[in-house]
Amino acid sequence: MGAESLVVLCTCPDEGTGQRVARSLVEEGLAACVNAIPNVASTYRWEDRVQEDREVLLLIKSSSSVYGRLEARIRELHPYELPELIILDVKASAPYLAWIAASVAAT
Repeated sequence: MGAESLVVLCTCPDEGTGQRVARSLVEEGLAACVNAIPNVASTYRWEDRVQEDREVLLLIKSSSSVYGRLEARIRELHPYELPELIILDVKASAPYLAWIAASVAAT
């Protein structure tokens, strides 16, 4: 059946960080595509305080076959102590899933 496709959600503090993470993941074959959604309003609890920030949300299309390396690379590149990594299984058209698998396997 092959590797399962994933979408990983990851917030970044600014567009520059988001672009750097996205480009690295695609260039290194850890993601087929990364969409960056700017100006996301985030409200969250951190260190016993409610925080409000503007962030960039990355939608990372990848494969379960490389997830361990993907997570490790995000942790290396990311400035947050605890980067958001929410992993969603993907159901999509067969050609799109094949493209993700081929793009991730290409390197």
